Amino acid sequence: MLTEKFLEVLKHEGVFSIVTCADNVAHIDNTWNSYIRITEDGKLLIPAAGMHTTETNMAANNLIKMTTGTKEVQGNHGPGAGHYLEGTGELIFDGPIYDATFAEFPFIRAVLVITPTFIKQTV
Repeated sequence: MLTEKFLEVLKHEGVFSIVTCADNVAHIDNTWNSYIRITEDGKLLIPAAGMHTTETNMAANNLIKMTTGTKEVQGNHGPGAGHYLEGTGELIFDGPIYDATFAEFPFIRAVLVITPTFIKQTV
């Protein structure tokens, strides 16, 4: 599902925004493109240092919307490419994925694992 252009964007620094919603209130967390890891089956692994509101929201609604981009990659109409994604998420606090992520990012308390269900290049 993840496109080559999306993977190219992640190779360049940019903000990766994560939106969750519960009780009709949206919440946004941000991280960096360089922190995102992709599993062989196309899941996104995101180090979570805080993300307490995201955790609370996902207990009621695990649907996540995301955006990311960078001006370093050629987009549809010139410099800059960005993407919109949808998916489902879960936070994990132990196990092999957590241990591998913690080894690389020792500031985390959890790993946000997102299974993308939709992706679209927006710019």
